[in-house]
Amino acid sequence: MEEILVKANQWLSDSFDAETKKEIQQLIDSQSEDISDRFYKDLEFGTGGMRGIVGSGTNRINKYTIGKATQGLCNYLIKEKPGKELKVAIGYDCRHDSKWLSKVVADVLSANNIKVVLFEDLRPTPELSFAVNYLKCDVGIVLTASHNPPEYNGYKVYWSDGGQIVPPQDKGIISEVNSLEYSNINFNAKEELVTVIGQEVDEAFWKASIKNGAFNVDGRKDLKIVFTSLHGTSITLIPEVLKRAGYTNVHIVEEQAEPDGSFPTVKSPNPEEPEALKMAVDLANATNADIVLGTDPDSDRIGIAVRDMEGNMKLLNGNQTMSLMTDFLINDWKKNDKLNGKQFIGSTIVSTNLVNEIADSYGVETKVGLTGFKWIAKMIKDFPELDFIGGGEESFGYMVGDFVRDKDAVTSALLACEIAADAKSKGSSFYKELLNLYTRHNFYKEHLVSLVKKGMDGATQIQQMMSDLRNNPLSTIDGETVKFLYDYNTSIQKDLLTGEEIKIDIPKSNVLIYETENGTKVAARPSGTEPKIKFYISTNTSLDSIDNASTVEEQLDSKIQRIINELF
Repeated sequence: MEEILVKANQWLSDSFDAETKKEIQQLIDSQSEDISDRFYKDLEFGTGGMRGIVGSGTNRINKYTIGKATQGLCNYLIKEKPGKELKVAIGYDCRHDSKWLSKVVADVLSANNIKVVLFEDLRPTPELSFAVNYLKCDVGIVLTASHNPPEYNGYKVYWSDGGQIVPPQDKGIISEVNSLEYSNINFNAKEELVTVIGQEVDEAFWKASIKNGAFNVDGRKDLKIVFTSLHGTSITLIPEVLKRAGYTNVHIVEEQAEPDGSFPTVKSPNPEEPEALKMAVDLANATNADIVLGTDPDSDRIGIAVRDMEGNMKLLNGNQTMSLMTDFLINDWKKNDKLNGKQFIGSTIVSTNLVNEIADSYGVETKVGLTGFKWIAKMIKDFPELDFIGGGEESFGYMVGDFVRDKDAVTSALLACEIAADAKSKGSSFYKELLNLYTRHNFYKEHLVSLVKKGMDGATQIQQMMSDLRNNPLSTIDGETVKFLYDYNTSIQKDLLTGEEIKIDIPKSNVLIYETENGTKVAARPSGTEPKIKFYISTNTSLDSIDNASTVEEQLDSKIQRIINELF
């Protein structure tokens, strides 16, 4: 506690404003327990930026932690690109603190003689990624905490290609940030270097989204759509994109249409959670809609619900969505005679293997990277001789083409509607097309278990769980013999039956994946942005007929439940 008080007292110096000093002094005087969580560690500027609770302290998002990150970024840019006229784009989402924090970022950048293009109001994160390329910026920054609770905010950095920072830039920026004191931050803005942007970039993004996400399909006017932005940024783009693409029957969940960082109608603004889309599904049932689209606050993730074979609305998971989108895109390339062996699909180590099987059936390569779209964006940069068709990850994110270099719920929403309209016009449905995929390949069923472990104790527990799984490997999963253990921290794939080891050619990450002889997988990964450890379970089996889909799905669900009972 003494060490924490020493750190807290440092925030009473003249480097901090009166409001901050007053808040810290009150915490010290009242001997608040909250002071420990605020100062027991520094909020890390990690490989993707920062995310945390808003408030004063080293372990919080505030003017000074954001300012320090930006000053470090400035120092890195000036060293890496000496003499260049630098330009940075800034976007922000609907959270209470995003707008003023974006101004702090603009102040520090301009104070360091860097030109700033700042969005006039909240915008989806994929539009910021697009803007970096469109406006020929050196860097992009977005203020967002994605789908985290209302008390959170965050800071993500994009490089000149529009993708989030990856090696070597990430480590270089982190080094600069960590070398700074708060007193080193230059907050003295040069307003003449800041330009406000908006409609021009919107127009360009709408056109690019439709160019990449619209196809030669029938049935657009017949498709009934329900859309919810979950109080987030997508309300600024998705309705307009759908309208311009020819969709006229769109019902918006009006109670959730107003951007609001409190997210008053949901416990969590995360389209991965069925509860978040309840109002949208209710509206879909009232209007007899075919498809529900819901996005997270910064509009990079998309949740989709469609009617199953019995006509009931069914929320799809990210693996199902990315599988059908991948098949649709590759098939379109095939129909247009564009496949020549120089294309690829992007995926991640914890996403479904069904995507790999689909791509392989067309003779298309699947490149697999670590969790996070920055690695898919890096694939595009690393293989300029190849065409990128599309890519996704299990956490409800997909990217169509390379005009955006991050997951993009705007274009993905349009693509989902194109698939649904095309299927409906042919007497099929989005869900039936998914089942057809299962009959052609295998019926894959995945499940995610997230264990929340908050604070210092939680971090220790997560560390211990990973240590146990690494040092005492599982030998069986649901009675199936475990054959492979993939340890991405040591970059070793080990055959547990023969002892053979193979090097994994992917950057190191604290992820473990067990794979049985039957292809069942269990992955364990601590979250990089939340106090959670995540377990990804994947099972699969053959499906001989759509008529048997319900029975096979029940069998896979039972298997997943048995695995959960074994693990926990």
